[in-house]
Amino acid sequence: MRKLFLAAPVMALVMLVATTAQAAVKVGEAAPDFSLENHKGETVNLSDLKGKIVVLEWFNEECPYVVKHYKQGHMQKLANKYAEKGVVWLAINSTNGKTNADNASVADKWSMPMAILNDSDGTVGKQYGATNTPHMYVIDAEGKIAYMGAIDSDRSADTSKVDGATNYVAEALDALLAGESVKTAETRAYGCSVKYPRK
Repeated sequence: MRKLFLAAPVMALVMLVATTAQAAVKVGEAAPDFSLENHKGETVNLSDLKGKIVVLEWFNEECPYVVKHYKQGHMQKLANKYAEKGVVWLAINSTNGKTNADNASVADKWSMPMAILNDSDGTVGKQYGATNTPHMYVIDAEGKIAYMGAIDSDRSADTSKVDGATNYVAEALDALLAGESVKTAETRAYGCSVKYPRK
């Protein structure tokens, strides 16, 4: 009887892991649509951006790996560079308890050119299978996942190493803008774990 009781939670955990794995997107698949409010209270629908290349960046300003890319303006410069080429860059904050006001505050403090979308209930993050901040997704003009994973090849939180790293997102965007296929379409994301609400 005791073995039966022990088996139940184990099976539940296996089912939970399987469900999470099934929910994660894959390269080449259509990016799941979503509707979220940005830090100004405006609704952003992914479907409205069809025909554009879109970058999704999972974000949490309290994470040192995120700070690494914003501290000296690296992420801001990257987003601005590709915005000039018609790319839409969206930060998504799936951190439990975060509000539009919280996102607006950091957007102003860090002079962020991109909108921060509020996903504090974690629905969209789990739909995409986002595990880390930053966790990056590049969506092509057809609405399909063209790249997913790390922002770059340096997995430390050292800001001084950003310039010397291979930026996978930049490589993916350059390829798509040139009408070419993305050579490195998937890498393993690094950073802090996404602080989803506990259930």
